[in-house]
Amino acid sequence: MSAGAYAEPPADAVEAAAYTVPTDGPEGDGTLTWDTTTLVVATVRSGEVTGLGYTYGAPATAQVIREHLAGVIAGRCVWDVPALHEAMSRSVRNDGRPGLVAGALSAVDIALWDLKARLLGLPLVRLLGACRDRVPVYGSGGFTTYDDQRQDRQLRGWVEEQGIPRVKIKIGESWGRAEGRDRERVARARRSIGDSAELYVDANGAYRHKQAIRLGAWLHDHAVTWFEEPVSSDDLAGLSRIRQAVTMDVTAGEYGYTLPYFQQMLGAQAVDCLQIDATRCGGITTWLRAAALAHAAGLEVSGHCAPHAHAHAAAAIPNLRHLEWFHDHTRIEALLFDGVLNPQGGQLRPSPGDGAPPGHGLALRTGEAERYRTG
Repeated sequence: MSAGAYAEPPADAVEAAAYTVPTDGPEGDGTLTWDTTTLVVATVRSGEVTGLGYTYGAPATAQVIREHLAGVIAGRCVWDVPALHEAMSRSVRNDGRPGLVAGALSAVDIALWDLKARLLGLPLVRLLGACRDRVPVYGSGGFTTYDDQRQDRQLRGWVEEQGIPRVKIKIGESWGRAEGRDRERVARARRSIGDSAELYVDANGAYRHKQAIRLGAWLHDHAVTWFEEPVSSDDLAGLSRIRQAVTMDVTAGEYGYTLPYFQQMLGAQAVDCLQIDATRCGGITTWLRAAALAHAAGLEVSGHCAPHAHAHAAAAIPNLRHLEWFHDHTRIEALLFDGVLNPQGGQLRPSPGDGAPPGHGLALRTGEAERYRTG
């Protein structure tokens, strides 16, 4: 590497765009339904090199990046990602950090880490420092809007065709008012995957406290080992109460937008495994810090959705359980990005050895993406 590579390269340009992609069928969980998903891509350029980051959220997220965050980091040294992250965090104090603004900040942070690794000619996991060379994933989908045949095909595809030994379906349909169908779908899921694969469920906060506890006993009989958001993730006392009453792991954390959120969840002893979403929490910078908090508490973490945004950071921590191979996002990422990873065997290899691309390895297919541009 030339000596010039260690100069202080500035952020020359920050850009953003939103792409809204129809789902491949109606999708829904316990508390929400949708038929499109919006990917917001942020890019940061320094000289001839460009880093890419992304989040999922409203198209207006791109406007926050272009009109606010771009001016915060323009001209500053891109080596200093933590300093740029802090500058962005301070700048949005009066803009409402949780939610849409946090997604914008997260996308730019991911782009900055990708840019730094590309400038150094390193896979991102090598820049961060690897703890492992393979990252486990679980298949995630099983939407409440699926009929029995589609759920069966999806689950069998993951387990039998791709060798992913753990899968998750959505339950809590109609805010917990369709418990009978929830039970039928869980029983069908167990029959689809057999006894050797792990079965997870996600209620997206749909149930009441005692309802979740009663259902927990039934889920135990079907060897369910992961009960995600049985009640709202904001109900830390309720999560803790349910966690003490059921045998499977209780998990939450995907709506964490700041580091104190995760500290509060851990302090309440609300979860057995902490979910963290790098596209919401503040990017890779905050994701690694939240994982360290969990490690100090003796807990593992799971990356929520957007698996390609997480793969390299996930390989850099000691207390990883897995990443979510979420149907909606993996379909979009394969459609719009080159460089996507293969989950065959239930594991990703973010840096497969000599010749691995620098950064996280993703590149936007601009021609394909323009068909879906909405912002």
